Amino acid sequence: MQRRILLFRFLLSIGCVVLAAAMSPLTAAMSPLTAAAQERIGVLMLHGKNPGSNMDPNFGLMKGNFERQGWLVSFPDMPWSRGRYLSGDLDKAMAEIAGHIKGLREQGATKIIIAGHSMGVPAGMAYAARARAGDVDALVQLAPGHIPLGYYTYPRLKSVRDSIDEARALVAAGKGESNERFNDINQGRQQPVITTAKNYLSYFDPTSDAEMSVTAPRIPAKTPVMTIIGEKDPLFSSIKFYYVDKLPANPKNKYLEVSGGHLDSPRIANDAVIAWIKAAVAP
Repeated sequence: MQRRILLFRFLLSIGCVVLAAAMSPLTAAMSPLTAAAQERIGVLMLHGKNPGSNMDPNFGLMKGNFERQGWLVSFPDMPWSRGRYLSGDLDKAMAEIAGHIKGLREQGATKIIIAGHSMGVPAGMAYAARARAGDVDALVQLAPGHIPLGYYTYPRLKSVRDSIDEARALVAAGKGESNERFNDINQGRQQPVITTAKNYLSYFDPTSDAEMSVTAPRIPAKTPVMTIIGEKDPLFSSIKFYYVDKLPANPKNKYLEVSGGHLDSPRIANDAVIAWIKAAVAP
């Protein structure tokens, strides 16, 4: 009887070893799948400035395409839209972005992508440069726009430079909180900005966080950035040296030139953006 018990225990131990060996590759193969299944992408879409809004048909088209991937998407109306231009300073905009990201996380997002178009690009960069580590997992920059440094240095944009100087003088004189009329140029079109000097400078001072060349070096090195620019975009020939070449090195960074101009770049680059996001945040 004793011999039979010992033999049974020996055979049982061999069986457990064989079963463990057989299950080990299966378990290893399933682990990445389990991790991937637990991840969910959330995309915060930031539209361009006045006359832009979250009703933009070109950029807005991406929302449905993102949702068809099973991603969570937020496409809010921001303080630089047609109906809010300009509402508060850049800090207020950053607080709104933080709130929208919090909302995506509360819905179950574990990976956060900020996809910006035009003015939404420097806004997204400013947030990523300021945010705590891990708050933004990737940046998609579609047709970057709004160039405070350019406004201040390019002769053809002198009217905006004059407004920047005026706003600086008002702040220095203690009049930074009074509403005034300032200048902006968006895609070659002059438009007024009625806001306080303080608010205006937060978006237009070339040393502010609204300037892409200021925030680009401060983007966390682990945060990959995709930049898309159209061949007919006014910044096509200059965007690389303006900020792209100032980004921290990251093997997942991508610079993509597409046909078309400033407004239709999101529509043209839609498939490339989706493919890049999937690769950039893969577990």
